[in-house]
Amino acid sequence: MSLTVRCVGLRLGMIADVRTKKSALTRSMEPTLLSCQCVLPPDKTNKTKIAMSENKKTVERYMEGFRRTDHAMVLSCVTDDVEWLIPGMFHSRGKEAFDNEIENEAFTGSPTITVTRMIEESDVVLAEGTVCARRKDGGLFNAVFCDVFEMERWKIKKLISYLMEIKEAK
Repeated sequence: MSLTVRCVGLRLGMIADVRTKKSALTRSMEPTLLSCQCVLPPDKTNKTKIAMSENKKTVERYMEGFRRTDHAMVLSCVTDDVEWLIPGMFHSRGKEAFDNEIENEAFTGSPTITVTRMIEESDVVLAEGTVCARRKDGGLFNAVFCDVFEMERWKIKKLISYLMEIKEAK
């Protein structure tokens, strides 16, 4: 598969093709920010596949560990001095404290976690989604979340979880 990367420069509309190392001026003289785009040819199913970064792979593995209630999988994704904060609820430091928070005594079974969006900039990954878990009292916990992962060497160094329970309308 070939990959074409085109970069557009400021004001001059300079376009460079990284593969051929050639550039050409365009007629565009509008001020633009430097931007790059990757152009991948579609696969046979007409869907473009974009490689996931190592940081996003770690976050996806972390989410899968929670879906399975697999402590070892979750803990393999965090640093020894990991910090986890849910504002207004708790703040933990260290792998052992993190392990104690993987399962909550008020719930039974494994949660259903759906990540609807994951974005990354530098060493920060943001995951947005929904979670549903069965309470021990028989009720359901439905919530939306936005997790901010600060990464270090492809592991989670700090996690801030913004969580909001969705209650049924009356």
